[in-house]
Amino acid sequence: MNETRPHAGLPRPILGLEASCDETAAAVLDAEGRILAEAVFTQQEEHARFGGVVPEIAARAHLARLPGLVRRVLEEAGLSVADLGGVAATAGPGLIGGLVVGASYGKGLAMGAGLPFLGVNHLEAHALTARLPGLFPEPPAYPYLLLLLSGGHCQCVAVEGLGRYRRLGTTLDDAVGEAFDKAAKLMGLPWPGGPHLERLAATGDARAVPLPRPLLGRAGCDFSFSGLKTAVAQAVAKGFAHADIAASFQSSVAAVLADRARHAHAMLPEATALVVAGGVAANQAVRAALAAATPLPLLAPPLRLCTDNAVMVAWAGLERLRAGQRDPMDLAPRPRWPLGELAIPH
Repeated sequence: MNETRPHAGLPRPILGLEASCDETAAAVLDAEGRILAEAVFTQQEEHARFGGVVPEIAARAHLARLPGLVRRVLEEAGLSVADLGGVAATAGPGLIGGLVVGASYGKGLAMGAGLPFLGVNHLEAHALTARLPGLFPEPPAYPYLLLLLSGGHCQCVAVEGLGRYRRLGTTLDDAVGEAFDKAAKLMGLPWPGGPHLERLAATGDARAVPLPRPLLGRAGCDFSFSGLKTAVAQAVAKGFAHADIAASFQSSVAAVLADRARHAHAMLPEATALVVAGGVAANQAVRAALAAATPLPLLAPPLRLCTDNAVMVAWAGLERLRAGQRDPMDLAPRPRWPLGELAIPH
C-alpha cells in the first residue's frame, strides 16, 4: 500500500472537479485544505477560431479530458479513489453540457467508492477561495466583500458566512470580462481579449480618448458596460489609436470598479476585507484601483485560483463536508444558480 495514503480512521482528502465553461480541471486537497495536486486543461485553442466559447465543443472536451486529469492528480497525490473522503464537482451555474459531464463523472466516482458527493455552486467556490489555508497570512473573517469579475459574472457580494451570501450589486448588461473581450475584438485583438488589451494599453495614453464611466457616483454598486463598449466602437470608427483606446477603456473600467467597491464598503461597513476573483482580477490596473479604493485589505488570490479551477471547488466541498452537508445523487446541474438560493448548512 502507498505510504502516503491516509489511515482509514483519519480525516481524508477530497477531490474537486470543474467543468462549468471552457476549463477542465481536477484537484486534490488534504483534510486540512492543503493542495496535494491540481491540473487544468484550458480549451482556448478549441474555441479561439470561433471568437468565443462553443458549448458543444466545450462539453466534448470535458468528456475527453476529465478522466485523464483525475488519474493524473490522484497519482500525483499518491492516492486512489478509495482513499478519498468525498468528491465535489461544480453543479452550476455554467454551460449545461459541461456541468452534466463534470457532475455525472463526480457522482460516478463517489457512488462507486461509497463516498459523499457535493454539488458545488461555482460562485460560492470563488467566494470561499480566499479562506484557503496558506493563501494569505490570515484568512478573511466574516463578513467580507467579494468582487467577482469574469467573462460570465460581474457581482459584488457580501460574504456573511458559509452558505450566507447577499448580493449588493450586479451588472445590468455585460459582464466586465465580456466587455474586455468585446472591446478587444473591436480593435482586432485575438480572443480571449483581456490579456491582449492590457498589453496594448501599456503602450497607450489613458487620457487620449474621452470614454464614459457608466454609473460612476451612482448609489449602490450595480455595473453597466454596454455603453462603454459602444463608445469604444465609435472611437475605433473615428480613427483613434488602438493603444490609446485600450488604455482609456482600461482606465474607465478600473475607475468604475473602484467606485463600486467604495459604495459596497459603505453598504457593508463591518467588512474585514475586499476579495477579488475572476479573470479580470489579473489586470494590474484594476488591482491597483481596487487597492486604493477602500481602506480594506485587498485579497487577490494568485491568477490560477482567480480563474476557473478545481482547487476552489474542492475547498468549497470540504467546507460543506465539515458542516455536515452532502448532496443526493439525483442532484440536477443548474445553468443558473444564484448564490441567494443556496441552502445554509446547519
